[in-house]
Amino acid sequence: MPAPAASGWSGRRAGLAPAGKAPPCHGARGKQTLGGITKQGNRYIRKLLVLSATSLLRSVSKRKGALADWISALLAKKPARLVTVALANKLARIIWAIMRTGEIFRAEIFAKA
Repeated sequence: MPAPAASGWSGRRAGLAPAGKAPPCHGARGKQTLGGITKQGNRYIRKLLVLSATSLLRSVSKRKGALADWISALLAKKPARLVTVALANKLARIIWAIMRTGEIFRAEIFAKA
């Protein structure tokens, strides 16, 4: 499945919508709140993101860096399934940024210990 061109997206939320990772937003009096992640969007991309997040969760103890620290801190407070979906959302945002800017992933963010 070819990836859509990131330059055609109006913003980060528009880029995450095909994967179903952009939560619906609503609010009142100028305060915007985000809803939960929906099952809308491309089921295959969403499944790949969640599977890769699950795989990363299993190996986080062997890694170091900012992403590993973020995952470990979240695991200390939240259940593993919730952390998996949060990590899948974060991965989708990282992928969107990489596609948008054209730069490569900085390995020191999630390096082997």
